[in-house]
Amino acid sequence: MTTTIVVISIILLLILTGVATVQQGTVAVITIFGKYQRILRPGLNFRIPFIEKIFRRISIQNRSIELKFQAITQDQANVNFAAMLLYSVLNNDSQTIQNVAFKFMDDRNFMQALIRSVEGSVRAFVATKKQSEILQLRSEIIFHVKDQLDKQLEDWGYHLLDLQLNDIAFDETIMRSMAQVVASNNLKAAAENEGQALLITKTKAAEADGNAIKISAEAERQAAQLRGQGVALFREEVAKGMAMAAKEMENANLDASFILFSMWTDAIKHFAEYGKDNTIFLDGSNDNLQRTMQQMMSLIKSPKDMKGFRSDEN
Repeated sequence: MTTTIVVISIILLLILTGVATVQQGTVAVITIFGKYQRILRPGLNFRIPFIEKIFRRISIQNRSIELKFQAITQDQANVNFAAMLLYSVLNNDSQTIQNVAFKFMDDRNFMQALIRSVEGSVRAFVATKKQSEILQLRSEIIFHVKDQLDKQLEDWGYHLLDLQLNDIAFDETIMRSMAQVVASNNLKAAAENEGQALLITKTKAAEADGNAIKISAEAERQAAQLRGQGVALFREEVAKGMAMAAKEMENANLDASFILFSMWTDAIKHFAEYGKDNTIFLDGSNDNLQRTMQQMMSLIKSPKDMKGFRSDEN
């Protein structure tokens, strides 16, 4: 009875010792006397007690790490990077898992190699660029790092999923100088825009003044034309009136000086009515009246001249 109990206990111990549970998202590497043997997948697994040992449990889930490092540009400017690195085991194939388990002594050594590789790749790229170009090359830096490290990480059993450059900053002195450059460019652009706006304003004002002058000149021309037409019509009517008066005088056997005297008195009356308080000096003496009548009569020497004048008007 005692022997049976002992045997049963030994069997149970062996069974319990041989049972291995592997968590989801991980795999277990089994060795026999220090040599790789096989891989245990997630779930309940059995191994040979005391012979097969779990050398290492490896996570195949995505992992991330934050990096902060510095690089120097071609023109000797210090650039500070803050990055987030996302990586994972390439796959859960046997060869890949062996690379992950045995390439490095432990995870600390792997992380050190990974960080230094990323930093070295970024520094090599930044060293070929000028400080004015770096801020615009965020995507190019990421593509360069992935292109440089994908093959190397694959040999280690890993895959670089993503590299995010969360912050790219220069030293304070360089940041101030860059801010001054940006401010100067903005002032220059503002001055150019202001100059263009002023030029446009003056151009439009000149065009408006030119159009106003043209309109005023055209209006003056039309007014002058109308005034000329009015004067011409006035003279025409005067000529007609004088011709009719001369004809009437000829028919009535009257002296031409009578109508001239009437025109003279009408002119004085017109001056008085429409002079607008202006003072007009007229010589009203008999000598001046006689002299004026003689001058007017010299324009019309005879009824024949008035007939000629009427024929010219007609």
